[in-house]
Amino acid sequence: MKKFEVYKNIRKRAVIFGLPISLFALMMVSVLASLLIIIFSFSFGIIIGVLVFNASLYVALTRIAHNPQLFQMAKAFPKIISNKRNSGLDYEQD
Repeated sequence: MKKFEVYKNIRKRAVIFGLPISLFALMMVSVLASLLIIIFSFSFGIIIGVLVFNASLYVALTRIAHNPQLFQMAKAFPKIISNKRNSGLDYEQD
């Protein structure tokens, strides 16, 4: 009989429409806001603009999801790894 192990970290790699959960939530907030704009606006240009904005946001979020190094500003690892408490005082002489 085949045994299956339990996979507990399923939420870490869950994707909806090619986006991770947090980026998908951002997309849904944008869609809901654009629906409110469409309901309360009577201009055809605004409706087309909102649709173009949502499409471009989706493309940008999928590119960010597939290439997360675009927005990584800091280094991955610090220069010194230590578990000592840092008091902020420097005892060495210059």
